[in-house]
Amino acid sequence: MPDTIPANSLGVAIVNYRTADLVCRCLAALAVEKSAWRDFHVVIVDNASADDSVAILEHHIAQQQWQDWVTVIAAPRNGGFSYGNNIAFRRLEALHCDYIWMLNPDTLPLPGASSALRDLLQGNACVGMAGSRLEDEDGTAQVSAFNYPTPLGELLTSSRLGLLAERFPQAVVAPPVAAQAHRSDWLAGASIMFPVSLLREVGYMDEQYFLYFEEVDYCRSVAASGREIWYCPDSRVVHMVGAATGISDERKQAPRRPRYWFDSRRRYYRKNHGLFAAVSADLLWLAGYSSWLVRRTLQRKPNNDPPYFLRDFLRFSLFGDLCDRAVRP
Repeated sequence: MPDTIPANSLGVAIVNYRTADLVCRCLAALAVEKSAWRDFHVVIVDNASADDSVAILEHHIAQQQWQDWVTVIAAPRNGGFSYGNNIAFRRLEALHCDYIWMLNPDTLPLPGASSALRDLLQGNACVGMAGSRLEDEDGTAQVSAFNYPTPLGELLTSSRLGLLAERFPQAVVAPPVAAQAHRSDWLAGASIMFPVSLLREVGYMDEQYFLYFEEVDYCRSVAASGREIWYCPDSRVVHMVGAATGISDERKQAPRRPRYWFDSRRRYYRKNHGLFAAVSADLLWLAGYSSWLVRRTLQRKPNNDPPYFLRDFLRFSLFGDLCDRAVRP
């Protein structure tokens, strides 16, 4: 037991979709974090998994006698990541939590992860969000603090030309992992903490995003309010990349990108940068990716891209949508 009563209360928001076993592992790790907080609540929102997720979670929680700090909410539909988080946010706000910690179901917070985020937030009133160092199970760091996506960044990402990245480092969406805490444009949504007062200042997450780009959009809203976004490497969280979605780990052969990834990307550019920037981003991505395809063929490099990536991009991007409208009678 701690010598003094810990300050502040924490609410943890977890959105589940057919990943009950992963959530159970995450809860075991969170049980260790409880002692760092005066009050500690976890709200799990099941996004209409249509399997036994709710029953599995409720049975496990009862078996471990965690009912006093863990709640499962069965959402009426699968409205996406923002939708599920907003349900959890409202419940945690009603519980008068001081801080909210967004966690993916495929995460395992290491001891002290939550208190490190709290310390960073409390140490600087200008900081509105803090994100953890995400890592593999062997301790290898994952990129979890990013630069904003831009049309130029689309060219750098799709072309995979190191010389271009060196020339325009601020346009590289995924910069090298830093050892020190630093300000960032946006953070991976797998582990982010913020004061609950932020909900009153910024509002809730945009539910028009089903999955992907919603955390980028939300971080932009936080930055627009005058708050800063910070990466906190002292908060370490193991992240089984893609275990909940299957498409995040670019180090492995990726499965086919779902339609909602392209829809979210298109919405992000249209909403935050306008039509011209959205079309420019598509054109620069196509130019960069075309050059990559040529180099990949000539240099006989392995193909780890999602199947039908170019075809799906042309079909579902804003550029493809405009072309389709132009030829439609």
